[in-house]
Amino acid sequence: MTSPESPPRRTAETEPPAGTVERWAFDYVRSRDLAHKTAPPPPPDAWAHPRPAALRLRAPGRPPELRVVPRTARSLRRHELRSVKKRAAQIHTFWHHELQAAELMCWAVLAFPDAEEGFRRGLLRIAGDELRHMGLYAGHLARLGFAVGDFPVRDWFWQRVPQCRDPLQFVALLGLGLEGGNLDHSQRYDAWFEEVGDHDAAAIQRVVCRDEIGHVAFAARWFAEWTGGAVDFERWCRELVPPLTPALLRGRPLNRSARLDAGLPPEFVDALAAFADPLR
Repeated sequence: MTSPESPPRRTAETEPPAGTVERWAFDYVRSRDLAHKTAPPPPPDAWAHPRPAALRLRAPGRPPELRVVPRTARSLRRHELRSVKKRAAQIHTFWHHELQAAELMCWAVLAFPDAEEGFRRGLLRIAGDELRHMGLYAGHLARLGFAVGDFPVRDWFWQRVPQCRDPLQFVALLGLGLEGGNLDHSQRYDAWFEEVGDHDAAAIQRVVCRDEIGHVAFAARWFAEWTGGAVDFERWCRELVPPLTPALLRGRPLNRSARLDAGLPPEFVDALAAFADPLR
């Protein structure tokens, strides 16, 4: 298996075979075309056979319309969402989160070729949800008078997720962690957007939250299967890529009902709510 420290060079030998799901995933991650990033063709039905060696892509292709920066502005405060421009900037950030999530689902298809086919097919399904969310956010940006690329972006997910050594760490970080945290954030922004009269943005948050419940349930199912039991909080903490802690992977207030709907045990949710980060 290829190590994350020494990813293969992009050559004809390392590119997956044409016409396969793996090649579709590879082309999506590597693409520098904004149209392809936002609306790729449907994935093919065929998987590469025999299963290829693991391919751990280090970074995605970035369309020239996107200005990637090492650090973006702090999160907006509630009252700042009254500004159309600042609200658009927040929507743009959400769009970019969805882009990274779609790319990283494809990354995992390539990185973990020996994982169960049901898991890998689930990654494709979730990538499709993320693409649909991107369309919702891009459409709302246009209604606000802005477009994708009008604000800088930060590839923070890409700085962390490719460090996952196996599928278990992947679902721990991206599924139970980042997507779990989005259950909290989408609920909060739903209320904040409604408060400033942006009912379309609030409605998008409700769609995203509904879908994220399914994504977290997917991660919880595989985490439990691979660890031989329920989703245990302490085991989850041990699987997080350092230096990440649960404190960074939750919002305030915690969307307890959504996490329970995703199948997380009440004990897990209680421990997450009570977690005190020793690094802070």
